[in-house]
Amino acid sequence: MPRSNGRARLQAAGKKILKHWQLHLLVIPPLLFFLIFKYYPMANAVLAFKDYNVIKGIWGSPWVGLKHFRLFFENPMFWTLVKNTLLLSGYLLLAGFPIPILLALMINEIRGGRFKRFVQLVSFAPYFISTVVMVSIIMLFLAPRLGFANIALNFFGLESVNFLGEPGMFRSIYVWSDIWQTAGYSAVIYLAALAGIDPTLYEAAKVDGASRFQKIRHVDLPGIVPTIVIILILNVGNVMAIGFEKVYLLQNPLNIVNSEIIATYVYGIGLLNANYSFATAVGLFNSLINLVLLVTVNGLAKRITSNSIW
Repeated sequence: MPRSNGRARLQAAGKKILKHWQLHLLVIPPLLFFLIFKYYPMANAVLAFKDYNVIKGIWGSPWVGLKHFRLFFENPMFWTLVKNTLLLSGYLLLAGFPIPILLALMINEIRGGRFKRFVQLVSFAPYFISTVVMVSIIMLFLAPRLGFANIALNFFGLESVNFLGEPGMFRSIYVWSDIWQTAGYSAVIYLAALAGIDPTLYEAAKVDGASRFQKIRHVDLPGIVPTIVIILILNVGNVMAIGFEKVYLLQNPLNIVNSEIIATYVYGIGLLNANYSFATAVGLFNSLINLVLLVTVNGLAKRITSNSIW
């Protein structure tokens, strides 16, 4: 009986695949992309446990166990790298997570169609600016002599400030420029969730005499809570994987005390110094921390709100 049931299920699955073969064909390219560029490279993470030899290759290099992990943990830069990464990521999460929600709620309350589309366009457009161009804009805006920020300070009788040369200002420059660039794009997700709320709830709130603020509090926010929880879980799961490109481009010898994070350290050690095994160990450690955070936050969210990724 079990074998016959298995065959019947396989035949039923085969018929479904043949019936909708066009849809399954569309799935093949993204599936191949993830298999080739995401899952297959994971096998080479074994490099973190070996002393890489170019001639012998990854699998032929001698096994050294946890040697590179111990070297990283004993490195004087270890706690500085972890601290800088966590502070920058935490700052971005705390400041950047609520703003797209507030922006979506405000856009949703706009009644004028043209003005609403204009606000969406203006807030969404910065997302399409590339990282290199964005960093160039930041550098020009904050230039010590000809930057608009210092021109404004001089106009009010204040001295010029070398913003990118001040270590204490690096995190704020990174975070608030990132919020400006991505808030509009992130708000689209919440706007889509708001569009899916049952209109009868608004009608019932109107009948009960609810104000706009009360509608937001009792209808809009509960309606997008599942979306908020999922986005929060994903953001916390990427706390240690903060973007490398922008940090690296904004980095200079004056602010490196606060701008050196794990991602830029891996780049310097792995590619510039050709210490591939050590860099792989550091990157693997970073990924494991992200995985632990993702699983932990997902479990807490499931227990508290009954919403989770799995």
